[in-house]
Amino acid sequence: MTRYLTHHRAIALVFAVHGAVAGTLTTCIPWLSSHYHLSPGLLGMVLFCPPVGAFVAMPMASRLAHRLGGRRTVRLLIALWCVLLPLPVLAPSPPFLFGAFLLFGAGAGISDVVMNAHAVSVERRLGRSIISGLHGLWCVGSLLAGGLGILAAHYRIGARPHLLATAAMLLAVALVAGRGLAPDGTSAAGAPAPRRFSLPTRAILGIGVVGFFGTFTEGASTNWAGVYVTKVAGAGPGGAALAFTLFASCMAATRLLGDRFVRRFGAVAVVRAGGGLAAAGGAVMVSARTPWLCMVGLAMIGIGIAVVVPLVFAAAGRTGASAGEGVAGVATITYLSGLIAPAATGWTAGAFSYPAAFGLVTVMAALMALLAGALRPRSGAEAGTGAGGTVAARSANSEAPPVAACP
Repeated sequence: MTRYLTHHRAIALVFAVHGAVAGTLTTCIPWLSSHYHLSPGLLGMVLFCPPVGAFVAMPMASRLAHRLGGRRTVRLLIALWCVLLPLPVLAPSPPFLFGAFLLFGAGAGISDVVMNAHAVSVERRLGRSIISGLHGLWCVGSLLAGGLGILAAHYRIGARPHLLATAAMLLAVALVAGRGLAPDGTSAAGAPAPRRFSLPTRAILGIGVVGFFGTFTEGASTNWAGVYVTKVAGAGPGGAALAFTLFASCMAATRLLGDRFVRRFGAVAVVRAGGGLAAAGGAVMVSARTPWLCMVGLAMIGIGIAVVVPLVFAAAGRTGASAGEGVAGVATITYLSGLIAPAATGWTAGAFSYPAAFGLVTVMAALMALLAGALRPRSGAEAGTGAGGTVAARSANSEAPPVAACP
């Protein structure tokens, strides 16, 4: 089976598996809260552990990939990520949850870095943008896993058998996908070893700032969409669930289609237009007092920011000393933004109002659009600009001439 997988399809399957692991655990959070009798404050502390674990582990990813090889590291870490899935529900007592979620977050972050770095390498070889679609498949994997979780709860399947069975199934898929990944390039073998702990360099700091604003907009909207439509627009619990589902679905659909726009118009133009649309959606949210108008605003934000993080990773992978080091550096910034966004938005809502909180989101989206030029390739060529889509995409997606497309 695996010999029929192209390298593109193999890394796409890795992204879907990674999203499915994340989505599966999310559906079990209510079970964890009930089973371990966690108060809201204690649950919040537990859920703060995964981003902390990821933030600490990600800067070490490029060094690990250099020592083991990019392909081997992706295969190892995506398998480890699947194995870690049932760890939280197997914790013998609440204190062990903190360690379990820290390890889970570390596995999430470090595997996220290496698979994005590998995706940038495949993108270079193909000579066209693929990174947005890969992140779209991550969303699809997460949504499908969430649906399976709902079915498991409906049929009263316990969280432990559910996660153990899902982990085994996803591990099998990950092993198959890993065998089809692209081999490491010849240049990777002779490249100098990256730093042991890769923090953002000056070269990718501007790219990271764009990612910071994009991740802030995404994280704040994800966490506060449901609260906003209930507190401000008077929607019920069903409206809150619909708000999140609509937002996530718009992001997923746009990511799946995003590469077409990047090839035609270039990353900078797409991020500028998306930032403008997201800022307009934020303005709609600020003025909205009815559920349906909130849905319009959330859809605009979801569509506008969908491709920002994938394109930031791709730009960082092209700009860093190596793809892994560039992605690790910029991922550190985006994850930091993910840590800050929910709290900053909540503080603004508490100190002023919920509309003021989405006013902050609007400002972040507008700044993202203004600074989108940081994603411009060093060569100055835009990916897929104008009629010469394929040729232009190749010059924009790699600093060196691309090799032949993978079979």
